[in-house]
Amino acid sequence: MRLIDQIRALLSLAPVLGVLLFPKLIAAQAPPPSAPATLPNETPAKLNPVTDSFDYLRREVMIPMRDGVKLHTVILVPKGAKNAPILLTRTPYDATDLTSHARSSHLGPILSGYDNATEVIVEGGYIRVVQDVRGKYDSEGDYVMNRPLRGPLNPTLVDHATDTYDTIDWLVKNIPETNGKVGILGISYDGFTPLMALVNPHPALKVSVPMNPMVDGWMGDDWFHYGAFRQQNMAYIYEQEASRDNKAKWWTSHFDDYDEFMQAGSAGELGRRHGLEQVGFWRKILEHPSYDAFWREQAVDRVLAAQPLKVPVMLVHSLWDQEDIYGAMAVYKAIKPKDTDNHKVFLVLGPWHHGQEIDDGSTLGALKFNSNTSLYFLREILRPFLDQYLKDGAPQADLPPVSAYETGTNKWRRLPAWPSGCASGCTVRPTPLYLNAGLKLSYVAPAPSDPAFDEYVSDPAKPVPFRPRPSQPMGYSNGLTWSQWLVDDQREASGRPDVVVFVSAVLDAPVKISGPPVANLPRPLPREF
Repeated sequence: MRLIDQIRALLSLAPVLGVLLFPKLIAAQAPPPSAPATLPNETPAKLNPVTDSFDYLRREVMIPMRDGVKLHTVILVPKGAKNAPILLTRTPYDATDLTSHARSSHLGPILSGYDNATEVIVEGGYIRVVQDVRGKYDSEGDYVMNRPLRGPLNPTLVDHATDTYDTIDWLVKNIPETNGKVGILGISYDGFTPLMALVNPHPALKVSVPMNPMVDGWMGDDWFHYGAFRQQNMAYIYEQEASRDNKAKWWTSHFDDYDEFMQAGSAGELGRRHGLEQVGFWRKILEHPSYDAFWREQAVDRVLAAQPLKVPVMLVHSLWDQEDIYGAMAVYKAIKPKDTDNHKVFLVLGPWHHGQEIDDGSTLGALKFNSNTSLYFLREILRPFLDQYLKDGAPQADLPPVSAYETGTNKWRRLPAWPSGCASGCTVRPTPLYLNAGLKLSYVAPAPSDPAFDEYVSDPAKPVPFRPRPSQPMGYSNGLTWSQWLVDDQREASGRPDVVVFVSAVLDAPVKISGPPVANLPRPLPREF
């Protein structure tokens, strides 16, 4: 049969084929009526972790404060704990993250990334509690930088003192494994909150350990240095307040921060370029550049000087603290006179940068101390101190009022007070050190006939950087050396023509310097033209 005849034959059968084939075509295009619309969700509506093999119990709770705001709190209880004391840290730096440093069934690894005092916590059998302060991360409420105490600067009913009181009250009533004794400790901002806990403290608070605490942001901690604003902290202010969870990040347009600041021309202009005026604390800094009531009334050393001393305190100070070098010593000076029996205020001076007391303390920049100084602090100073006040039946710690690391000899000294030049039986006296003619540094006062001053030319349009360039941002990761700048080699700055340097004669005997320096710079006489 020819092809044309075959086509004609098929067409003649079209009605029959249509009846037979059309249902099959429809069936091929439409899904069966019994097919499911979606695949089943494989994620459970609520996961119940199986933690039978863990050596700790993790509880996350929202603790109510007196104004109804609830604060997110992580509680880590060693399994089998009975009559265990509590170590509390209140933080703006994410309680969940600070207690989740490893995928481990053991308590030590999940804490160790943040807290190398883990040995003290784990081996001491302490219940570890970390809480988000109000307004940060998973806590409710509004965030205020270093929230002042209730009063002229804070018209609300709550502050860090009341939040700490309410938190401790809840913990001792709701953790069945505790002996009812609480210690609070922390570093930097987390060191500021243990100081606030000393204002009308809860009866269960038995000890406070502020390390490198923020105390007075204008005089010498973080924001200003006696009025000189610290531009390096603008990134911190932005990231800390621009969002609840710190996800809003500061950015730069230059590799060298010196160029970043110089291009903007002023800190105010740099802030405007980043929209920093949207952040409440930045507006307060712009409004209060001088040491007015805003700064004075929230200075923690002044606050505590007016409070009774009810709780033993260990103040921990880093000799090369690049962020909060003022605070611990100011608080020590304010509250030590209240320690009439010499058993409530203790001071530790270590050869560390900011926070290094819970990190490796064997070196700092080019300095090497021939031992892990922070490990000594944790084992021989901090743990005996905590155990004495927090553990039932613990022995009294054999601690001096002041534990000071003496660089040069690289030894820990047991001192009766600070400043102190020796362990006991000596008299401490200020020693004048004079700026003499010819750029000489001397223990001998200038002669009346010597020139009255030296001169150098400084151009504000070409400011002297505080460390060798490129100036790195504030930070502790990715090879940044921010933590070391106080031990930087200063020869680059000293060789500049717009810097004046006074040099002593060659030393022919060891020289020991203890205590804070006091500068006495007489007002210059008016020049005649």
